[in-house]
Amino acid sequence: MKVILQQDVKKLGAKGDIVDVSDGYGRNFLLPKKLAVIANAENLNLAKDQAQTKARRKAQEADEAQLLAAQLEKLTIVIPVKVGEGGKLFGSVSGADVSKVLKTKHDIDIDKRKISFTEEVTSLGPYTVVVKLHTNVSCKVNVEVTAG
Repeated sequence: MKVILQQDVKKLGAKGDIVDVSDGYGRNFLLPKKLAVIANAENLNLAKDQAQTKARRKAQEADEAQLLAAQLEKLTIVIPVKVGEGGKLFGSVSGADVSKVLKTKHDIDIDKRKISFTEEVTSLGPYTVVVKLHTNVSCKVNVEVTAG
């Protein structure tokens, strides 16, 4: 029996996959629990349309991430921090600080977990952060830590 999976099923396949299962497994488990539908012509066309829509959406997200990456690489983010004697920082500069400055000054909303420093921020000066925007798209952004 051929079925189209409506949800991910362990050891069988992912949502949208067309799989061959035994008649009993399909009729007694997958269909009653609405984990799958029978692969007839109507359902196959519907599954293909959904797959195409999903692919278009992923491509659009990747294109938007590329544009945002190009925009971010041109920026230099200035983060003012409190400094003690000898240029030693009070506290640390994190991805949350970079995200906050991007949101307030440049109106770009990026999750703090997607921002990582290439080196530890221990003093004033220029640093580079890596921003992961999409599964295949990341960019480097210049950050200037200044006394504030």
